[in-house]
Parts: sequence; C-alpha cells; structure tokens
Amino acid sequence: MRNTRAVDETDARLLLALAESPRATVLALAERAGLSRNTVQARLAALEARGVLTSFERRIDPAALGYPLTAFVTVQVTQRMLAEVAAALDRIPEVVEVLGISGQADLLVQVVARDADDLYRISGQLLATGGVERTATSLVMRRLVEHRLAPLLERITRG
Repeated sequence: MRNTRAVDETDARLLLALAESPRATVLALAERAGLSRNTVQARLAALEARGVLTSFERRIDPAALGYPLTAFVTVQVTQRMLAEVAAALDRIPEVVEVLGISGQADLLVQVVARDADDLYRISGQLLATGGVERTATSLVMRRLVEHRLAPLLERITRG
C-alpha cells in the first residue's frame, strides 16, 4: 500500500502548477508556485516517493491510435484466481485499466476497441480468461467530464 498521507497547501500549489504545465522545468514550477527551486525539487521527490505522483505518462487519446471505442466491462472472477485473472488481463493490449471494486462484480476493466467487431473479439478474450465467471459490457457514448484533480487541489490551496 502506498504512503499517501494528505497533501498540504504547498504540495497542492506545486501539483496545480505541474498539472497546468506538465513540461515545466523545476525553476518554472518554483516561480509559478512561489517556492524556491530547492523546495520544489525536494517536494517533488517526496511526492514521488510517497506515491502521490504515480506516472509522468501523458494521456493519449486512444482514437488517435485507431481505437475510437471505449467500454467498461464488469467482471466476476473466481476469488482464488484473482491474481491470475489480473495477470491475464495485463497481457491484453486493449485493456487500459483494471480496478478491483466492491459490489456484485469484482473488477472494472476499461478497454478500447477499433470498432464493434473488435470489441466483440476483446470481450471474447475476457470471457475466455481462466477464472472469469461472467462479464457485462457498457459502451462509452460520450465523455462528459474529463479526468481531473485540479478542483481538489484548488480546494486544498484555499485552506
């Protein structure tokens, strides 16, 4: 489990500056956040060590890669095979995220597909995975709110 203790107001200012300008240099972040360069370097290192900063991978629109369809698949698994199922899903390139969830299903799997036939093929792969008992697929029709954390960071900076 990650050590993700609360982010303080200074961390939030720094993270907001980083979210607004992901390619900014440490010096530019320091200026934007009103901090010294050394403070920014130390805080970024601490945030990364605590697991607050997880990945510097930029978000890429799957449609630009030829995968315009996004779907969420709920998956029920044989509990003793959860690790094997997760490992198998990790080997399917069209699986972009897998979350363990509570409720009737065990996993929420985000997949991308080229078209309906491709989604059917991917769904078949999921069902053919040893330990998968049942799936249900929901197609994303439109993204109404993009992934974001800035409003939470802004709340922290306001105290």
